[in-house]
Amino acid sequence: MSIVNNSAQTTSVSDVHSYSAPPLDESLYNLDPKAASLFKSLTGISDDQSLKEHILRVQADAYKVAPYPCIHRLTFTHMVIPEMPVYSDMLKIGREREGAILLDLGCCVGTDIRKIAFDGYPAENIIGCDLEAEFLTIGHDLFKSTPATFPAHFIPGDVFDPSLLSIVPPHDTAPEALAPNLSDLASLNPLQGRVSIIYTGKFFHLFTKERQLHLARALAGLLSPTPSSIICGAHMGSHNPGLYNFSNGLSKEFTLFCHSPESWTAMWDGEVFKKGFVRVEAILVKYDDIFLEETTQFCVLMWSVTRL
Repeated sequence: MSIVNNSAQTTSVSDVHSYSAPPLDESLYNLDPKAASLFKSLTGISDDQSLKEHILRVQADAYKVAPYPCIHRLTFTHMVIPEMPVYSDMLKIGREREGAILLDLGCCVGTDIRKIAFDGYPAENIIGCDLEAEFLTIGHDLFKSTPATFPAHFIPGDVFDPSLLSIVPPHDTAPEALAPNLSDLASLNPLQGRVSIIYTGKFFHLFTKERQLHLARALAGLLSPTPSSIICGAHMGSHNPGLYNFSNGLSKEFTLFCHSPESWTAMWDGEVFKKGFVRVEAILVKYDDIFLEETTQFCVLMWSVTRL
């Protein structure tokens, strides 16, 4: 999970360059069996110790670029996308819809797009987008790939910059113009109305309530009007929507706005899209690896918005 410039927040999770980052801690390395299997298959490194050394070396390089909590805590090695309840639907779109584009927003070094490509989604139809342009090279280093062996596309930039992603109304019909060549893109705007799947991972909670709505509207304009097109993600939520204190477990505390399933559903179905144009599914899942004030019952909001 990576982030964008977020000057609208007084204390922002994205201000990772504004404080002295703590040293890396090798004891945080804990690659679960499923992730280990993926890394071994893609890197060709079968020995556990050698794989650990490889990942920690790449971690150090990524931390120099951006000392994000997800880099420090090695959560960039975790796979979130296969836990999405709509994951099988995403793979089906990749198999059955010709040229179906998948966008991973805040892709970091690309672990989730590697996973879905490994499971059969055509890599040439996948786009990763992140603020940090260097993560493209770091991702290839991490998975020992090249643009030839992993032909997904990468577009760096700030999603609140309208030159990268502007807001347009959701499309009711498919765009008439020819689809752009994904290899030539420097902006997401030519993809408006063309993206079959938009995956946001742990992304929305990084921003204020107002900016979450802005981002939702921008993504709605990217989504294809073809029925079953999907926007989905998993980020911090709460049974009661509102502002909560959050610590990244390093050296900084933040205030985040967390939606509830009800408030999240109401935002997408009626505010972002016209009422009844989408089906929203949102559930709260307990997540213990988070540092919140003790009085808060905190969960991860697993959600999907499906075009009807």
